[in-house]
Amino acid sequence: MERTRLGRSELQVSKVCLGTMTFGEQNTELDAHRQLDYAVERGINFIDTAEMYPVMGRAETQGSTERFIGSWLHRRGRRDDLVIASKIAGPNANMGWIRGPSHDLDAANVRAAVEASLQRLQIDYIDLYQIHWPSRNLPIFGANSFNPKRERSSVPIEETLGALGELVKAGKIRAIGVSNESSWGVCEYVKLAETRGLPRIATIQNLYNLTARAFETTLLDETCFRTEVSLLAYSPLAFGQLTSKYLDDPKAHGRLTIFPPNWSPRYVRPEVLAAVAEYAALARAHGLSPAQMALAWCYSRWFVGSTIIGATTLAQLEENIDAAEIMLPDEVVKAIDGIHARITNPGQ
Repeated sequence: MERTRLGRSELQVSKVCLGTMTFGEQNTELDAHRQLDYAVERGINFIDTAEMYPVMGRAETQGSTERFIGSWLHRRGRRDDLVIASKIAGPNANMGWIRGPSHDLDAANVRAAVEASLQRLQIDYIDLYQIHWPSRNLPIFGANSFNPKRERSSVPIEETLGALGELVKAGKIRAIGVSNESSWGVCEYVKLAETRGLPRIATIQNLYNLTARAFETTLLDETCFRTEVSLLAYSPLAFGQLTSKYLDDPKAHGRLTIFPPNWSPRYVRPEVLAAVAEYAALARAHGLSPAQMALAWCYSRWFVGSTIIGATTLAQLEENIDAAEIMLPDEVVKAIDGIHARITNPGQ
């Protein structure tokens, strides 16, 4: 499988990354090990997790994903063949079980989070450590307009970056990244790294799929391209909507039916359903499944460092990885852009 370098770091990763947030909720430990075995067999060397996983977050399961990966790594060995990425959770009043109710991105919390992840993963270092979401007020997870009335006290980026720098020096982290970030945030991280002699971010893990392409106009050109920060695209199938399974069967098994209805409302907007129907019809007209087309499109984008895929079955995982070998005809890409022009970013 093709590999790419993340930002200016030394990390060389597969263009397809195995996302693991179902491990411990929708997938058992045995399921997780089978997925990891299969992914590595297919040439994937990049595994993404987080301290808060699995999703949806609960005190009873928090950390299970990293523990499942850790037991697999302990059994498998050959740690240096892989690039393991994890994330520290930002502040959330509803997640007091993660490092206590005062969890945030200050130096003490950063150190505690890294040490706990290393223990669960049963490893000595994390290749890519990411800020899952910012400490400051920022519209994310489906909120797409900034509200100054929600301003709150927050940990300065310089403090977070300084703590990460100490962990890089200690050999516990190789490279760092951000997630659910804005153009201002990326620029601030890069500026502080260059002016304070701190580690430079290599990646940004943000939402990117056929229904959510805002990255192309808000972060790509004057920010990530010029600062050499690689995009790790998450949710490339829009929580399964872009497979069209929910259009075919509204009660189909998946996150949008087993989790509470208001858990991720952006993916059930009428405009999303309309776009999904058009993308599905386009895919089938060209002999592709909707999932194959959505993923092949994402894999082919020149600015995507790696696309994070997730699955609950090995059959789904196989289809998702196979899509990396599909080259979409120019007419399909043109038609995708036409749909996007008419129904722009409904899932953002």
